[in-house]
Amino acid sequence: MAKGDAVAVSGYVRGAAAGISDGSARASGEAAISWMRPPALGSRRVSTLALDRKPEVDEEEEKGPSATGSAGGGNGKKEISSYWGIVPAKFTKEDGTEWPWTCFRPWEAYKANTSIDLTKHHDPATFLDKTAYWTVKALRFPTDIFFQRRYGCRAMMLETVAAVPGMVAGMLLHCKSLRRFEHSGGWIKALLEEAENERMHLMTFMEVSQPRWYERALVFAVQGVFFNAYLLAYLISPKLAHRVVGYLEEEAIHSYTEFLKELDKGTIENVPAPAIALDYWRMEPGSTLRDVVMVVRADEAHHRDVNHFASDLHYQGRELKETPAPLGYH
Repeated sequence: MAKGDAVAVSGYVRGAAAGISDGSARASGEAAISWMRPPALGSRRVSTLALDRKPEVDEEEEKGPSATGSAGGGNGKKEISSYWGIVPAKFTKEDGTEWPWTCFRPWEAYKANTSIDLTKHHDPATFLDKTAYWTVKALRFPTDIFFQRRYGCRAMMLETVAAVPGMVAGMLLHCKSLRRFEHSGGWIKALLEEAENERMHLMTFMEVSQPRWYERALVFAVQGVFFNAYLLAYLISPKLAHRVVGYLEEEAIHSYTEFLKELDKGTIENVPAPAIALDYWRMEPGSTLRDVVMVVRADEAHHRDVNHFASDLHYQGRELKETPAPLGYH
């Protein structure tokens, strides 16, 4: 209940009580006026204040149903945490401990399929395929120069870009579905799932390597250019856009393979896996950074397959909605 509403109700109750005891019509009239008076601060302002402090209500009202809520409609009462009556959900792990992550939920965790074939490659045959292939190769050259063998930082920075294509493609398919009043075949969710998975790669590698100030600045520049370039490419030719991502994922597999080699040689310390990785990929306790790189590399291989598959569908003259999307295929 907003503060203004609570004051109005209190005034109504007090006025009504006074009218009964004195037998005065004037008191009843004042009570009616108090009931009808709007909040002085306005509803938007009051709702903002209500997030910071508890509404000032009478003790009797505080015990009533308007000031308390129950989770799941049970008998147990729980204080509403905001003006809108939204109670944040709480989740627990299988062992009963509280779920510590707000960036993903328990049902979004999964076990990575690391048995996927990492050697698959799409041979560029058409002009668009060759354009996509050599564009990716050209992009890799400055990346190798900038990061050298700092694979932890390289992985973290590149994931800020890798999460863009799925979001852009999903957004465009979403708008297309709205314009045409048609289903997407699940492809909107599949592409957004890919974007979210790449973002979780970033959340994980942030625990391993922290970016320097100039690397953060680089993210702003690269993401701004890449987002708009990929948006334009997808509008012009979805088959080209998906093929570019397919080749980018092939390069990501190569980069993570080199990362594993450095870990095996001892050049990079094989530290314990971050806690967020243990929960997101449902990894075994005691897992290490090497295990994290293995599951991330498997994810990239799945993204490679999805995007090459999407490009193939477009080459066949078919729309993505005609073929069920590979949901859950990380």
